[in-house]
Amino acid sequence: MSDLPGLSAEDQKLVTLARATRARTGALEGAAVRDADGRTYAAATVDLPSLQVSAVGVCVAMAVASGAKGLEAAVVLSAAGSVADADLSALRDLGGAGVVVHRGDARGAIAETATT
Repeated sequence: MSDLPGLSAEDQKLVTLARATRARTGALEGAAVRDADGRTYAAATVDLPSLQVSAVGVCVAMAVASGAKGLEAAVVLSAAGSVADADLSALRDLGGAGVVVHRGDARGAIAETATT
């Protein structure tokens, strides 16, 4: 894993997971989150005729289904210029205020970091 300036080793792991998931599926977006217990969840956008869920939405759903009680951080990799409001809301719903959210491109270069 290459060193990403300004990111902790745990957040760099999220970048690696999001990149790998996005590349493996060919999806427009990849994401990864870390829950309050340190478990990680990675996903890609689901875009089926009858079901559309963002990569962040899938990650949050997996965390909830696994019994997560909170979130620490998230990484979203896509061509979009910002993280969707619905995704930020989902992160906030599970993680509350203060979840670190890194947004980057498909290569994993982080363009900005914010918090919920």
